[in-house]
Amino acid sequence: MRWIIVFAALSLAACDVPVAAPVTPVSQAPVASGPQHSPEAAAKAFSDVVRRLEPVAERECQRRTSDVNCNFKIVVDGRRNQPPNAFQSQDDDGRPVITFTVALIAETWNADEIAFVMGHEAAHHIANHLSRQRENAAAGAVIFAGLATLTGGSAADVATAQELGAAVGARSYSKEFELEADRLGTVITHRAGYDPLKGAQFFTRIPDPGNRFLGTHPPNAARYNTVLQTVSQL
Repeated sequence: MRWIIVFAALSLAACDVPVAAPVTPVSQAPVASGPQHSPEAAAKAFSDVVRRLEPVAERECQRRTSDVNCNFKIVVDGRRNQPPNAFQSQDDDGRPVITFTVALIAETWNADEIAFVMGHEAAHHIANHLSRQRENAAAGAVIFAGLATLTGGSAADVATAQELGAAVGARSYSKEFELEADRLGTVITHRAGYDPLKGAQFFTRIPDPGNRFLGTHPPNAARYNTVLQTVSQL
């Protein structure tokens, strides 16, 4: 069975193309007037999206990668105290896991938003972002530790530098990873029969991280424009 939905507490390890058409700032994007479905409808919409989108994500994964586990498992963290969130991880066997919290599902306004978030998280796995992030963290730790050693730092200084370097390295390309996942997520959402532009309306409601140095996510406007650019090529 390719997918499973678990309403329980979980313990989990956590084709760019040129665009000629002008893009619309996120501030000009049409915004829905309010939530479009009840909690019951949201749960049904989530199940429907899983059934339709998971096979598409699996095909995209198989087409774009080699020797990669493309058998996605999509789960729900049923703990009511968890904030709205969705993330991609891998289980002990290397199987890709996409986790949604119930709070995030409840905050979506339609199936297109659920599909876009799901496609985005699947894209993280297809683009191998977890491994690339670990490599960046390891490289940052080595560089910072080397600098601390060269400047005569103590063992404690070197250890602290390693931790700082790993954190900086892990965040070095995180914004680029998010935009990559938005591009491929747009493709997956579209091919699953959902509207990625409607799905990306989610960005008009979440807090804008801005363009902070070493921030983990790019500005919401940049993400919405990335979706617009990608859709213009579909």
